[in-house]
Amino acid sequence: MQAHCPKCKISREISNAQVVKATNGKPLTRGTCAVCGSVLMRVIEPSDDGRQTVDAIMQPALPLVESRQEKTVARETKASDEKSRVKKSTAPKRATRSRRARSEDDDLGEESISNLQFPISTSGAALVIVESPAKAKTISKFLGRNYRVRASVGHIRDLPRKDLGVDLEHDFKPKYEITAKKRDVVDELREYAQSAREIYLATDPDREGEAISWHLAAVLKNQIAGKPVHRVEFHEITQDAIRRAFSHPRELDMGRVDAQQARRVLDRIVGYTISPLLAKKMKKWTLSAGRVQSVAVRLVVEREREIQNFVAVEYWSIEAELEKQGNTETGKQGESISNLQSPFSPFRARLVQVGDKDFECHSGAEALKLKEVLEKCNYRVLDARRKDVTRNPYPPYITSSLQQDASRRLGFNPKRTMKVAQELYEGIDVGEEAAVGLITYMRTDSTNVAEAAQKEALEYIEQKFGANYLPPKPRVYAKKVAGAQEAHEAIRPTKTFREPNAIRQHLDNDQFRLYDLIWKRFVASQMASAIFDTTAVDIEANEANHPITQSPNYLFRANGSILKFAGYLAVYGRNVGDEDEENDSDKRLPPLEKNEPLALLGIYPEQHFTEPPPRYTEATLIKALEQHGIGRPSTYAPIMANIQERDYIEQIQGRRLKPTELGFVVNDLLVAHFAEIVDLGFTAQLEEKLDAVAAGKENWTKLMREFYGPFKETLDRAAQEMPITIVADEKTDVLCDLCGAPMVIKKAKYGKFLSCSRFPACKGMKKITTGVQCPKCKEGELREKKSKKGRVFYGCARYPNCDFASWDKPLSEPCPNCGGLLTQSSKNMIRCVNGDYSRGSVTAR
Repeated sequence: MQAHCPKCKISREISNAQVVKATNGKPLTRGTCAVCGSVLMRVIEPSDDGRQTVDAIMQPALPLVESRQEKTVARETKASDEKSRVKKSTAPKRATRSRRARSEDDDLGEESISNLQFPISTSGAALVIVESPAKAKTISKFLGRNYRVRASVGHIRDLPRKDLGVDLEHDFKPKYEITAKKRDVVDELREYAQSAREIYLATDPDREGEAISWHLAAVLKNQIAGKPVHRVEFHEITQDAIRRAFSHPRELDMGRVDAQQARRVLDRIVGYTISPLLAKKMKKWTLSAGRVQSVAVRLVVEREREIQNFVAVEYWSIEAELEKQGNTETGKQGESISNLQSPFSPFRARLVQVGDKDFECHSGAEALKLKEVLEKCNYRVLDARRKDVTRNPYPPYITSSLQQDASRRLGFNPKRTMKVAQELYEGIDVGEEAAVGLITYMRTDSTNVAEAAQKEALEYIEQKFGANYLPPKPRVYAKKVAGAQEAHEAIRPTKTFREPNAIRQHLDNDQFRLYDLIWKRFVASQMASAIFDTTAVDIEANEANHPITQSPNYLFRANGSILKFAGYLAVYGRNVGDEDEENDSDKRLPPLEKNEPLALLGIYPEQHFTEPPPRYTEATLIKALEQHGIGRPSTYAPIMANIQERDYIEQIQGRRLKPTELGFVVNDLLVAHFAEIVDLGFTAQLEEKLDAVAAGKENWTKLMREFYGPFKETLDRAAQEMPITIVADEKTDVLCDLCGAPMVIKKAKYGKFLSCSRFPACKGMKKITTGVQCPKCKEGELREKKSKKGRVFYGCARYPNCDFASWDKPLSEPCPNCGGLLTQSSKNMIRCVNGDYSRGSVTAR
């Protein structure tokens, strides 16, 4: 009996043949190649006369390193298989059964192997389990054919969705179950684990990844019993990093596993006990509460109340516009020629002192009176101070700072940032290097940088910019984040010499922009400091006949700053002589000497009002959570998404976060009845205790017992004392077309709409529009909508008959030039859609 041997490339006799059964019950002939020893299998099919025939083959594990000829044959075979599959897919429908039979008989691929009950080869291939299919694809190219890399696609087990899933009576033991969507994945992993010689658990290098590895080991325990099981950890997906990780495997870190379990159980208990209580008391069944999300909502609500209670105070500033004297020249006949071009630009100085008191003005009348006096004064330089100021680079990104900068500079929300970062981490085909991870692991709170990566960065800087751009010694950034896991690394490019522009053609726009942001930040973090030449000038203004020896009547101050040495700013395209971009008040000043007289060009009073603290954005809210030690890198993006999906928080113009009426009510109930749960200090303490569990310094069940006792008492008391609270729908003046009753505003998945107040007796509904006419069709009105990704835009209510859409908010006022539509951008710039008009930004609270 013969079968095709993929290693020998020809048919060979099957030695040591024996009949076995696959999991689907089909009989197989299994044996080894008489020449090379590879495992061969043939499917035994019944013939018309009832006898068994054998006509299928099985592919064994291939060698780790293939020759060039073998690779050529493999490519030709793959192309032939793909061509065959295309032909099969175009076959008539009645051939379906035949195709199924042929797919079982012509078993040339690894996917069919997973249906077998027995090992694929006597030597066996090692099974590597990662989380993501994209990561599996990249890693498999580094490891070769002796390793089979498969993805768990995230967690394979979790607590049940409909039940608490925690045994409160027996040390809070979690009741894990394989999720319905992962049963096929688990079945496949079990088949591969059964035939593998050893198992490598290569999930992410954080607590969630450690827990996934632990769950995998538990689910596959029967298949991996007696086999070597290794945990490998890497922070970048490059060939060198993968090889190092596989040459230094370790055991599972149960401290990390326990910390993840404790967090999961803690959040489950809080969410699954408080949420039903809120829903019952408020008669609204979509409500939820969470240990961290409720704290985030509280921060936003308290900031909004600060804004509501804020009382603006009027104040005035006064600036003098000055220039160096000597700008009036004399002509040939001795006549005075004024108003010639000055060799130095005028500059402004602000009034800081009147007599011996700091300047303070709270009325326009007082400012105008002072203006008249200042216009009659004489001005001279009292003191001029010049010094070099060093500015150090920022540390490389961690998760929170990346999300903040991506929001501020790129307009990405945290969810979008992490999605793109995941793609860069898992691997992208960049031409000659094929698929490779472009950045290190993106869920981290450590600013550590590997020594090898730092050396490479310094080498790049010296070659690209010169030795004077290197710091005196390699930079080491101290830990600033509470509970940072210092075994992790900062987010950085896996190869410094891989410049963003060199691989731009291989990246989409989002990937390029984020990679460019990460690459520049890392390179800058390893460079020399920038040096600014700063000047501070004190200018006195004295009335006529004022003695020079006495203190000045009025003191003005001006500051200037120009770039003297670019240092790390060279990465961002800054050049020597540029003004300081980070401080608008610091402008270029002319060279000024002590006692030098100055010419007054004008006095400019300006009215101001004190402003309340700004509303949070997603980026600044993440920063606030991080500063309070609440949440961890993997939780920030889900928190931001959840509090908005639950309609507790909404985004308004400028991506600012504002609580909804529901958010106010839910927060107030939680603060009144679960004060400790939504307390910032208490939540931060829990995070510290979870860190102690991860470090092996505390037992997680002991932590749960300490938490649950007081919490249960609070929960029982709240069940008795929390009042029934109904959030009234927002009323409008719009009348229902069906019954004439007033309509109210309700919110659905894709935004707000108008509903009859008599619902469900009357089911009248309307779309909410802005009242602004569509500039394209001139018939419909523009209304607020949401994209599939949750981003707000404005489109015509007549869609799909009219497809006009704009990301910017439409304004009711027409363009003063052409009468067209004016829109307000997220940065508060007002522009005409026809391009005929624009005006400056408006400060947004």
